[in-house]
Amino acid sequence: MADNDFTPAAVVRRQYLASAAGDLEALRDTLAPDVEWTEMAGFPLAGTYRTPTGVTSNVMEKLAADWDGWTAHDDTYVVDGENVVVLARYTATNKATGKDIAVRVAHHFVVRGGRIVRFEQFVDTAKVREAMV
Repeated sequence: MADNDFTPAAVVRRQYLASAAGDLEALRDTLAPDVEWTEMAGFPLAGTYRTPTGVTSNVMEKLAADWDGWTAHDDTYVVDGENVVVLARYTATNKATGKDIAVRVAHHFVVRGGRIVRFEQFVDTAKVREAMV
């Protein structure tokens, strides 16, 4: 890998690609052992999860269980040192209701030493919940 493969933006991009591919091992490889991953209050999986396995089992695996095609589309990156803010979109179909979502989201990542150490999600949680009822 080239030296720039571990820039904060490159690490975050690898996380999105791994998530979209359903490659949880590759996704865990982007996360620091002591990662803090926060899903927004009001989101179905609200809370803070720690450890790479804790993140994938409590977030990605649960999303896959409840939604078909859950994808975070990373549209725009804003980088300031170790801080990476991504303006993105979630798209998916709820398995229980058959309703689709297409909702804007912002993600704030902190990347140190080539790994994501912190993540915080900002999303219109009402739009997600509407698809669940």
